[in-house]
Amino acid sequence: MSLDLMTLKLLLLPTCTVQPWEALLERRDGEATVVLGPGRHVVRRRAEHQVVDLRERIDLVPVQEVLTADGVTAKVSAVFRWTVADPVAFTELVRDPVGAVYLAVQLGLRDVLAEQEAEALVRAPRTRLADGVRDRAASAAAEVGIRLVDVVVKDVVLPADLRAAYAELVVGRHRAQAQLEAARAETAALRSLANGAKLLDEHPSLAQLRLVQALPPGSRVELVQPGRPPARED
Repeated sequence: MSLDLMTLKLLLLPTCTVQPWEALLERRDGEATVVLGPGRHVVRRRAEHQVVDLRERIDLVPVQEVLTADGVTAKVSAVFRWTVADPVAFTELVRDPVGAVYLAVQLGLRDVLAEQEAEALVRAPRTRLADGVRDRAASAAAEVGIRLVDVVVKDVVLPADLRAAYAELVVGRHRAQAQLEAARAETAALRSLANGAKLLDEHPSLAQLRLVQALPPGSRVELVQPGRPPARED
């Protein structure tokens, strides 16, 4: 009978349900925070609860003006994906943990671009720039209970005059390459003609045969041999 009464009392206690993508923080009378995982939990008296969403989220770092290593002002924007790794640190260490990660990514962008010259910045893969930013910001994010999943550099925009100059340089480079290829083809053709002329000089009969082959249909050919009158063939 006492066991049934105990079971009844447990059934009558208030409960809360934690979803698979959540963590429930329980704080009571100054005790250490308890992290409750997914499932149904009995709510203790005088306890305060806070739900933390553990799903992945995306935040944007809007366009920033950053100086490159050679003093060119570049405009760059980025996106970072993050999730809560430590719910206690996320809620108790910093008032605005996402703002702290935002600042770390922003400073990482400035540091990475400050090491690149403008021309190298145009040629550098976005993934390499993003990896440098993530490596710099990941430790700062971990300190506030956040795992920085990824950083994506969206846009890198150089001044208009520099973009025009770089485009002209690329066009000139391709034009010079085309001229070089044309010169190589012409040289190869001249070399082939020179070899053919040398071969014809060394073999006159081959030259005559080549001449006969080059005649149009219907032409008349005269064969001349020493001491004999010319013979004609149609």
